[in-house]
Parts: sequence; C-alpha cells; structure tokens
Amino acid sequence: MSVKEDSIQQLGINTVRVLSIDAVQKANSGHPGTPMGLAPIGHVLWTESMKYNPKNPEWANRDRFILSAGHACMLQYSFLYLTGYDLSLDDLKNFRQLNSKTAGHPEYGLLDGIEVTTGPLGQGFANGVGFAIAQKHLAARFNKPEFELFDYKIYAICSDGDMMEGMTSEAASIAGHLQLGNLIYLYDDNHITIEGNTDLAFNEDVAQRFEAYGWHVQVLPDGNDLEALSAAIKNAQKETARPSLIKVRTHIGFGSPNKVNTAAAHGAPLGEAEVKLVKENFSFNPDQSFEVPAEVLKYYREAGSRGSKLEADWNTLYSAYKKKYPKLAAEYELAKNGKLPDGWKDKLPVFKAGDKLATRKASGQVLNAIADQIPNLMGGSADLSPSTDTDLKNYGSFSTDNREGRIFHFGIREHAMGAILNGMALSHCIIPYGATFLIFSDYMRPPIRLAAIMKIKPIFIYTHDSIGLGEDGTTHQPVEQLLGLRSVPNVLVIRPADANETVAAWRVALEHQGGPVALILTRQDLPVIDQDKYGKAAGLEKGAYILSEPHENPALILIGTGSEVQLLLAAQEELKAKNVAARVVSMPSWELFEKQDQAYREKIFPKALRHRLAVEAGSPLGWHQYVTDDGDVIGIDKFGESAPAAELMKAYGFTVDNVVKRALKLIS
Repeated sequence: MSVKEDSIQQLGINTVRVLSIDAVQKANSGHPGTPMGLAPIGHVLWTESMKYNPKNPEWANRDRFILSAGHACMLQYSFLYLTGYDLSLDDLKNFRQLNSKTAGHPEYGLLDGIEVTTGPLGQGFANGVGFAIAQKHLAARFNKPEFELFDYKIYAICSDGDMMEGMTSEAASIAGHLQLGNLIYLYDDNHITIEGNTDLAFNEDVAQRFEAYGWHVQVLPDGNDLEALSAAIKNAQKETARPSLIKVRTHIGFGSPNKVNTAAAHGAPLGEAEVKLVKENFSFNPDQSFEVPAEVLKYYREAGSRGSKLEADWNTLYSAYKKKYPKLAAEYELAKNGKLPDGWKDKLPVFKAGDKLATRKASGQVLNAIADQIPNLMGGSADLSPSTDTDLKNYGSFSTDNREGRIFHFGIREHAMGAILNGMALSHCIIPYGATFLIFSDYMRPPIRLAAIMKIKPIFIYTHDSIGLGEDGTTHQPVEQLLGLRSVPNVLVIRPADANETVAAWRVALEHQGGPVALILTRQDLPVIDQDKYGKAAGLEKGAYILSEPHENPALILIGTGSEVQLLLAAQEELKAKNVAARVVSMPSWELFEKQDQAYREKIFPKALRHRLAVEAGSPLGWHQYVTDDGDVIGIDKFGESAPAAELMKAYGFTVDNVVKRALKLIS
C-alpha cells in the first residue's frame, strides 16, 4: 500500500483501528469499538501533544497518560507499539493470552508505557488526580528559577462509564478545588454502554457538572476533526489554573458498516465478516491481519523518537541543577530510588512501661518524630485527622497557595482518597499515607486491591479498629474488615498491641516493598507493655513472637493482636495462679509471619503444642489455621452495639475471666 504525505495521518489512525479489531478478533474477546472511535484522539496525543520517550519509559519529566477507560486498551497497545516502546507486533497478536504483555486491561509493571493499572471504571480518573498532586508538589519543592525540572502534565481518556461512577465525582471535586491545571482529560462521549444507549440510565449534562466543579471545559462535536482536537488540547495546555475536560463526541465502532454506534461494537469481537468490511472501508487488505504499512510505522516511530532529544535536554538541565543545588538533587535521587535517609530510625520514639495511650496516638507521635527526616512522607485523612492523629504538626496543608504542603485534606471522599494515594505512590518520589476509620476501609476496597495488584506502597492508616470504639455503635464498629484486608494478596496488615509495637509497625511499613500496608490502630488507650519483663516489640518484624513464657513447658498458647494482647497477659497471670503455664504470642501480622522460615514458625507454634486459644475483637474466620483442631477462638460473629467500650468488651466475652475459662476448657 502506498500513501501520499498528506494522508499519512488518516492512514495511521485507520491502522490503529484495524490493529484493534484484529487483536480482539484473534483473541475472540475484548472491546473493539472504543479504540475505533478514539483512534484520532490517540493520534493527536502521541504525535504532537504528549512528551514521552519510548527508549526510557521512566524519564522523570515525561507526561503521564492514563487510559481510565481501560477496556479500550488496544488503543494504547497499538500506539505503544507504533511509537517504539518495547512491544512487538507479535505481542499485539498475543492479546489477552496467558503470560502476554497485552492483558485484557492495562497492567502497570507488565508493559512499558503503562503508568497505572486500570479497568474498574473511575479508578484511573482518580489516580490521575494523585499524579497531578505529586507533580505540583515536586515542582514546588525542587523547581528553581531557570530550572523547570518538573512541568509534566497528566493526560487521561475517560468513558461514559467513568463519568457515571461515584468516585469520579469525588475526584473531580477535589481536583477542581485544588486547581490542578496540569490535568487534561478527554471524555469519550460515545453514548454507548454494554446494555445499549447511555440514555437508558444517564442523561446529565457532564460539561455543566464539571464547570460546577471548577474545571475548564471544552466541547467538540466531532471526534474525527484532528484540527479541532489539536486546538482544544493546546487550549487545555495553556490553562494552568483549572483542570481541563475536553468532551469529545465520538462514534463507537467507527468504520464498521453494521455496528457503528451500537452496543454490539462495545464488548465483543465484530466477527470475521464485519472485520473484512471494516478493512475494505479503510482500503486495507480484507484477507490480511495485523497490517501495518511501512509508511505508518516510520511516521509513528519518528514521532516517538523526538522524546530522546527532549530527555537529553532535560538531562543537561538536571546536570546543571545538580551542580547548583546538590542537596536538593541528592534528596530527589534518594526519594526517586525508593531509599530512606540515613539516621531516620534514630528519631523513632520509645515509650515507657506504665504509660497509657491509644495506638492511633502513638502512630501520630511516630509520624511527627520522623517527618523532618523523611521529607517525602506526606498524607492526611478523609476529614478525620483529629481522630486518626495524622497531621504533621510542623508542616502546612497542600493547597492552591502552598504546593509544598505535606498535609492533605481529602474531604469525606474515602474512595477517591485511596485512588489518589495510589497515583501519588506511582510518582515514585512520594511516600503517601491516608487515614480513616477501619469500618470505612470498605469504601476503599477497589483502590486497596489495585494497589496490591500493582505492588505499590501507599500506607493506609485505619483507626477505631473494633467494638472498642464504643458509643458510636454498630455502623462504626468493624467486625469483618480486618479479615477482609487480610484476604487481599500483597496487602501487609499490621495490628500492633501497644505504642512500641506501633513504632515497630511504622518501621516495617516504611521499609516494606511489594504492596500496600494497612496499619490497624485503636481508639482506646492501651498500657505500654513492659519490654524488660516481656518480649521486645522488635519481634513484630517477624509477624508473631513469644511475648511472654514464664515456664519452659507451657500447657497452651494464647495468641492475640492489638488491644486483646493485654487480656492475654493478664489471663496468663490468672492461669499461673491455677498452676497452668501459658505462652503468650503477640501476632500483629499474619503476612509477616507467613514469610518466616519453617523453623521459626515451628518455634512459635510447635506442632506438639496443640492447645491454642486465639483472641481478637473481629471475625474468627481464618484463625483456625493457627489454633488447629485442638484450639479455640474468641472472636465476634455478629455486629456490635452502642455502649461504652468497657461494657461492650465484657458483653462480647473479651474479659480476663472468659479467656481463662476458655483456656481451661481447652486443656481439661
């Protein structure tokens, strides 16, 4: 196929359309219609709007692209291949197959050029807000006159489905409030969902909604008008005081004679006959699959190669910056490489036996003790910082007037908070944390799961961890949430027993790699365990450790987490008075314990010592893997009630007397 210079753009766009339908057809699954409608938008983004370097996908000042409409991933895969990323035509042919780079939705870490795992609608939209916050913060902290190190923008393509999701509203609201002018979102207004036309369930004026959020909004009636698309994106690039939304009327399945503008083009292959008709419509060989004209590949590879010079210029700028601002450069490189400054552990507090404080308050003291040492540690809460103890006392709030602020006010937006934290974590220069009550972790389940899939490390602080929060009652008392968090692969859950275990938990959290961390903390005060009399809190790093063992041949093991460990120590004394020796094991983290070798696990839970009692103010499910058939669990298998905490604990069996009674029954 030959092509004139003036038609190369249209041929390139049609090549992306054909690649998309061929890949979906070969896989016999996928979403062909949306890439067909979006191809012109992708073309403008990858050929003129975005700065990126396929030879170094991690270039620090690249623009970030997020496909929030992750089902349209063949659009992104096609452009990554065409512009020269580490992706072959064979990878496109292997779409949606086992061990393929080209998964059914974009997956971070699987393929260069994918900034974030998307698929659940609305997540990518909110992730982008986190990316934007990170850029604003890095620019405020590191940019200097004549050294604009970080001026990248965040581009995203969003769908009708994204606009329907509630978390999009949460994220759009805070983005407008924070005036994140580095966001440029293109809304694929194609009017189609799986069930049919969007007017079945959705007829709001999205443009007016976003204007009300404080966004800069443009509306384009024709998604195939390249000049209008280019002009609109340029307008958005110039708008620095408001995030931008470009609403673009597209046509799902564009080029398909029989399925354009229908739900049939959305979530299933077009069918061999229709694929041939599309190819004929675009003057491609109907009998050839994955056809990429040489002129098209050359054109897009040249577009991609421009990034090498952009990065080379940036590297020259950074070299000069490093000479003039060596301390700042060293701080940046340390953060970028995921390292922690020397000496930060020396600032960790040590609490004295006899003190009494909630683990949430101990956590707050840890944060403020190390804040000076770890300048890239930042975060906040979903309007609960006085209750979760998560403010950094000596640092200001991130705002339109203070981009260097390290305290974040997410508002009552738990779902968006989780996704924004993920976006911040993906900047690789920030250690973000976010806090709310443990019960509201349910509002954050999708971003928790996605963080775990991506193996990134936002730190989730969940306080008010049990019925021990008291009078707020059933709706605020978590029962099944702790078990739910433990059930998610790659999530590290830590429920410390006192203030010093909380210090150890933070030490582990900050050094941990391979997934998010959830710190589970009390509202109520707990006595600080005497580490001279009992075990050292440093044992937390192994997930479970022998806290107390007054006799070398114990009759049973008492196992607990969090506030319930205090009960076990008291019960141990009662049992001793009855001539029953009990080992007390503090087990703040199942996940850390399971990483230990067999010898250590056998040391803590010897096979011969089968009488075991686990005590935790939450669902008993899961504990039987540690207590065995000869063991027992004191847990909660119903909801809580509104009452003072001490009364609730007694009513639900979390008393020394009940622990002793159940322990004696085990060995009788």
